Amino acid sequence: MWHDVKALNATASGMVALSVLACAAAGVWWLANRPVFDLRAIRVETMDKSEFKHVNHLTLRNGTQGRIVGNFFTANLEQVRQVFEAVPWVRRASVRREWPDQLIVSLEEHEALGTWGEDGRLLSVKGDVFTANLAEAEEDHELPEFSGPDGSEKEVLARYGELKQWFAPASLEPKAVSLSSRYAWTVKLDNGASVALGREATHDTLRQRVDRLVRIWPQIAARVPNIETIDMRYQNGLALSAAGLKIPADTKKH
Repeated sequence: MWHDVKALNATASGMVALSVLACAAAGVWWLANRPVFDLRAIRVETMDKSEFKHVNHLTLRNGTQGRIVGNFFTANLEQVRQVFEAVPWVRRASVRREWPDQLIVSLEEHEALGTWGEDGRLLSVKGDVFTANLAEAEEDHELPEFSGPDGSEKEVLARYGELKQWFAPASLEPKAVSLSSRYAWTVKLDNGASVALGREATHDTLRQRVDRLVRIWPQIAARVPNIETIDMRYQNGLALSAAGLKIPADTKKH
């Protein structure tokens, strides 16, 4: 090789090229880290241009302070996005650079529908479970209670919407919807009664059971005050309990 002039020239040219690239990279890195490119502002806006209800300057500052590093060029936008999505009430964030010295952060805020489980978490209108100040959510409206196995949040949310429609003809409204680990449904109504609907054997099992209860509800309500529980898991009837009243259960429920 040492006697091959062409090989030596090629090697030398390669080394020179590498040196030039290394110098150029070092120059770019040095220039990109100059104070002139420091971030001067982070502008926050809503994705749909509406007003925030719960996200505010204080929660954003407390949730992001000291966690965003780098300047206009070196800030990791994915990392910045994750920092903002960890702020309470933030559902989703997107981040972009705006020349010469700021980041634009667009946020989507959670809208709480009710509580989820027994540990103080919230369920959003889109079926997301998140953690935020429960008292703040209660300021918006009364919170229905939801629970179910992990991963069933959107199913429970969809069922809640159906149950509201099904019970509406009897002027009843679900205030709690629960799906057990065996996938049996229980609904607590706004009159305090808890209705056991059981498992969904077919696509319309629950609808049929609710319709049956709605049809006879006026007679039941007129004759039995202070109803506590109603069990609709029977082929052709129901069982109920009320304060001071107990009706023996049948054995043909499903």
